[in-house]
Amino acid sequence: MKQKIQVYVLSGFLGSGKTTVLKRIVEECKKQDKQLGIILNELGDTNVENHLFDNEKMVELLNGCICCSIQDDLKQTLDQFVKNPVDTLLIEGTGVANPNEIIEAIANPSYIDQFELRSIISLVDASNYLDYQSIFSSSKEIRTLLKEQITCATLIILNKTDLISEKKLEKINSQLRKLIANEVPILHSTFGNISVDELLKKRVRTLNLSQAEQNSSCSCNGSEHDHDDHDHVNHAKIKAVKLENLPVFEKKAFEKWLKGLPKDIFRGKGIIQFKGENSLYSFQLASRKLFLEKVEADIKQTPVIILIGNDLNSMSIKESYEQTFFNRL
Repeated sequence: MKQKIQVYVLSGFLGSGKTTVLKRIVEECKKQDKQLGIILNELGDTNVENHLFDNEKMVELLNGCICCSIQDDLKQTLDQFVKNPVDTLLIEGTGVANPNEIIEAIANPSYIDQFELRSIISLVDASNYLDYQSIFSSSKEIRTLLKEQITCATLIILNKTDLISEKKLEKINSQLRKLIANEVPILHSTFGNISVDELLKKRVRTLNLSQAEQNSSCSCNGSEHDHDDHDHVNHAKIKAVKLENLPVFEKKAFEKWLKGLPKDIFRGKGIIQFKGENSLYSFQLASRKLFLEKVEADIKQTPVIILIGNDLNSMSIKESYEQTFFNRL
């Protein structure tokens, strides 16, 4: 009998640490000599993290969210993996995707003999969770989306616990436990440092298509999506702003500019170059913290900055960028 492709879905709001966990799973699967497939979904038209998975069979779903505007693309991609099977398929949705849409696609009767959904892993950013749940600092759409991502999970990873107090941690645990079944584990982590054995456990017992369909309501209005070359409006007015044709930055000036960006920016990432450095750097902005890492010299990615946030004023951000850097040159 033909072996089914084992599927793991990674979910979580912007900046929660999905890609870090994805890397851990990829590394372990490679150690086990498993044939691996990856589906990466991005809101914008550029994936600045594809260099992390250069040697894997990866499909990028860009310019939209799996949950609405590119549902057909997801189904076509699943069909590709049916024709060219792998042992394990990892699916990472955008930070604003409702995982139930992915579950619905996998649960389709036409795939019953092809795919085995083993776990739906949802990452929660402990450092921002209480703010995202507050009616004073968050929107109803974001609160609804977070609930969708949490309630469908078979494993919750409460990430970045090192950034909060024990008192806040207890409060978040209590709130999460009210949303999920008793058998769903809540594991604490920093930098997604979770045992791979825990990540790869089979946690989905039954796959109910009707339940997935019932819970797959999209937080956005697909007809209102704006798909021009640079800005993409999605759930809760989430927008990705793309900056291209970058200069070579002075490191301190770049860091200062990032710190001065609007607080509505949940996530930033990109490939950049600093003065005095031959190497390119990958930058990650999450939880208002900046992380920099040198990338391989032969990376094919052109330097670019992606900023993602709620109802961003792209014109204002671009003006700030041009005034800060191009007036210096």
